[in-house]
Amino acid sequence: MTNVDTVESQSADMPGMFRRYRPSIIRGLRQGLASGHPQVYDILRYYMGWVDVDGNPCVSPEGKALRPTLCLFACEAAGGAPGMAMPAAVALEFIHNFSLIHDDIQDGDATRHHRPTVWAVWGVAKALVAGNVLRAVADMSLSGLLDKGLDPDRTLMVTEVLTEAYLEMIEGQYLDISFEGRPDIGMSEYLAMISRKTGALIRCSLNLGAVIASHDSRTIESFRECGRSLGYVFQIRDDVMGVWGDLELTGKPVGDIQRKKNSLPVVHAMSQAKGQDKDALVGIYEKQHLTDDDVATVLDVMERVDTRGFASRLAAEHGEQALEALSGVELAPEARREVEDLVDFLLVRDH
Repeated sequence: MTNVDTVESQSADMPGMFRRYRPSIIRGLRQGLASGHPQVYDILRYYMGWVDVDGNPCVSPEGKALRPTLCLFACEAAGGAPGMAMPAAVALEFIHNFSLIHDDIQDGDATRHHRPTVWAVWGVAKALVAGNVLRAVADMSLSGLLDKGLDPDRTLMVTEVLTEAYLEMIEGQYLDISFEGRPDIGMSEYLAMISRKTGALIRCSLNLGAVIASHDSRTIESFRECGRSLGYVFQIRDDVMGVWGDLELTGKPVGDIQRKKNSLPVVHAMSQAKGQDKDALVGIYEKQHLTDDDVATVLDVMERVDTRGFASRLAAEHGEQALEALSGVELAPEARREVEDLVDFLLVRDH
């Protein structure tokens, strides 16, 4: 099976909301990068999967578009027209990809979505500039909310919420980097970090959709809290895949232990291991570089303390909280089922 075939198969397994909104999201994203300086915009179009390294149109794997999908869904579920939220949805996806371009540099990842990353092709300097351009394009796309008829006060609110969210996301990324290799990071610190790094933008996605569609503060807060819990579910599962995932499915290297990332499995194992197991983990994480034997030892300890089981249970708890957050909101039966399908998908996804 080719990489593109793999992604198409994965897309078919995703909840219905992804398939329903994806065509309009892709159109909005392509319009947002339709013009500008040829080289830097070709780099961005390459990262989005639309052209090859020479700028020629191609068919490549693309991201899930989780954040814009959540934004459009929340807008429609809260009683609005999903198209009204499209400028915000596009901005969310551009912000997310801006962060990934920089994240690939910071982690030294040379592959994402089954193809070389921007820095691996064009170098770190151009990748940094390309990421910054994408963040600016995201900001500019929000002006489209006024064209859609959203009043200036609500547009300003959307802009403020998004800006606060991606500042929080960047703060979380800093914490993630600063945690690497440290054996003293506890579960509370880990959860606080992912609530920023990953949770902020996912929470913001549902929040923005509700803000655009509704003036009811309780409805807006309910979607926001649902997004907060979904952020935990998403990152916990991501951390599991970073240790036990399949490269052919994830499209990026699976090496969180090798890089000494303090993801949930490592934090849990470090906090639960006793005696020789704890000494072995501390000794391994004091090393500058880990061997294959070191990685095998860490995996053995994780198995003994049931790290994978703990991660699954914790993600399921947050999934239940996501559903509970919307229990007081009047939703169409179809919309409520879609939220349930989304939670089920995020709990078991393998890509």
